[in-house]
Amino acid sequence: MSDSLNSGNASSLKGQKGAVRILRATSYSMMGLRVAFLKEAAFRQLVLINVVLQPIALSLEVTRAERAILMLVPLLSLAIELLNTAIENTVDRVSLDLHPLARDAKDMGSAAQFVGLVMIAVAWLVILI
Repeated sequence: MSDSLNSGNASSLKGQKGAVRILRATSYSMMGLRVAFLKEAAFRQLVLINVVLQPIALSLEVTRAERAILMLVPLLSLAIELLNTAIENTVDRVSLDLHPLARDAKDMGSAAQFVGLVMIAVAWLVILI
């Protein structure tokens, strides 16, 4: 990595264009997925849910739109978990004090993930039953 990346100066990363920007953004995304997988049990559980549901969705005799829904909703739950973890990490970085706003932020992130899981259940039940 370049010195600007190691220096901790985020502003040095702004304004990049073209292929370099795309490659760096992809690299950051892969690092985020790796960190989430290594450090977050909830993320690993959702990966397992996807490992199970994605092949099933591909093998079912449903319309293409239904298949897309069956495949995208579990992936959406992965995205929600990444955002939930980012919220939790940011709140913890700011302060580990038990503040009502910190608790609310974490609870809302958790609620978002709950809604994502409900979406999986509803989509699969509505399409398959």
